[in-house]
Amino acid sequence: MAQNSFYEEVIIAGFGGQGIILAGKLLAQIAMKAGKEVTFMPSYGAEMRGGTANSMVIIADCAIASPLVSRPDSAIIMNKASLNKFAPRIKNNGLLVMNSSLIDSEPDVDESIDILAVPADDIAVELGSQRSANMVAIGAYLQRRGLFSPDAAANSLPDVLAKRYHKTLPVNTEALRRGAEFAKKAKAKK
Repeated sequence: MAQNSFYEEVIIAGFGGQGIILAGKLLAQIAMKAGKEVTFMPSYGAEMRGGTANSMVIIADCAIASPLVSRPDSAIIMNKASLNKFAPRIKNNGLLVMNSSLIDSEPDVDESIDILAVPADDIAVELGSQRSANMVAIGAYLQRRGLFSPDAAANSLPDVLAKRYHKTLPVNTEALRRGAEFAKKAKAKK
């Protein structure tokens, strides 16, 4: 990370209700607090819960010309439909974090891609909060990429969660930590 021109494009994708937009906001907030240049662009289907949703986040040391991400460096994919849509777009030598609780197929990606299959829903259910699967995936992504710590993510959570959801801060913090632990133990799969 001591590069002069750090530039990371990320797509987070799944269906409405999986916290995809929140995960993108959190990643953007963490980067802003770290003094990075950031863009965040959410997109969701008209159906909302159950429809498609994705967040495009760009984190850089320099000015960002456009918030659009067509060929991400990394993708965090929470369901099979999103895997089929976004995985083939990942740049060579990129990172794919996929929710193996809902995705049981091998992704169609270049062999240079680092694939991290995280049972995000299963881990979240163990914690007693299936809605925290997005935090498990973000924790795994942060650990594998080495950009920011799960603690930095936990410190940014109150900034992106509505006050009425602050009671979920402990379980979401634990979900971030558990995702990072999973990624630490998992070997790179190419």
